[in-house]
Amino acid sequence: MELTAKSHPTGGRFLVKEYPKDRKFRRFKLSRPLITKVLAFALAHGIRNDDLLFSFPEQDDGAPVPGVPDDADLGLTAPNDQGRRYKHGTTTAYTNGRCRCEYCRAAFAHYRAVRRAEGKDKPRRRRKVTTDGHIPADWFRKSIWHPAREKAGLPKSVTPHQLRHAHASWLLAGGASLTVVRDRLGHASITTTERYLHTLPEADDSALEALDNVRHRGCQTRALTS
Repeated sequence: MELTAKSHPTGGRFLVKEYPKDRKFRRFKLSRPLITKVLAFALAHGIRNDDLLFSFPEQDDGAPVPGVPDDADLGLTAPNDQGRRYKHGTTTAYTNGRCRCEYCRAAFAHYRAVRRAEGKDKPRRRRKVTTDGHIPADWFRKSIWHPAREKAGLPKSVTPHQLRHAHASWLLAGGASLTVVRDRLGHASITTTERYLHTLPEADDSALEALDNVRHRGCQTRALTS
């Protein structure tokens, strides 16, 4: 888990508990294709027992600043509070126009890098994320989750935790029992799992179909025995 330095027993940032949530280990099955991919990833990266499967990438002090493209066809920014517009890919567009597109951010980053290289603006080392290899939640959101969400066309309101809810709802919609879903999600009580049933618009229809199947099965059994 990720903690503040004040909450950590030794002032660190990450803490691995000796026991899991509710002091119960969670174990669930993965599809064979996914297991094959994970195994290939582990072998390719030399991952062994007790190693992190996904660790924070190496941080480069001298990462190159992105170049500024030709601004001939980039157009102008949206009007600011004073109604003024600026060319994309310029420092004025970033500062006065408050544009944060990739071109304007690259222009400002290039400007700052040049200033630091010349010993101006109180040059400092590039900021580094404090981590022991675990992936910080903020970095995951900005570098992994938001790009993936945007590529999938999902709204900004969607969170990674909601994928857990979707997973449970899909399992129940596909016919999985409440007990199976409870164990897969690690719920202590099946009452918690039952909350996902309200997300199934056809739950009542499924119940009626199940009852109808049982009734017909009973009729067929009586017909065979008579």
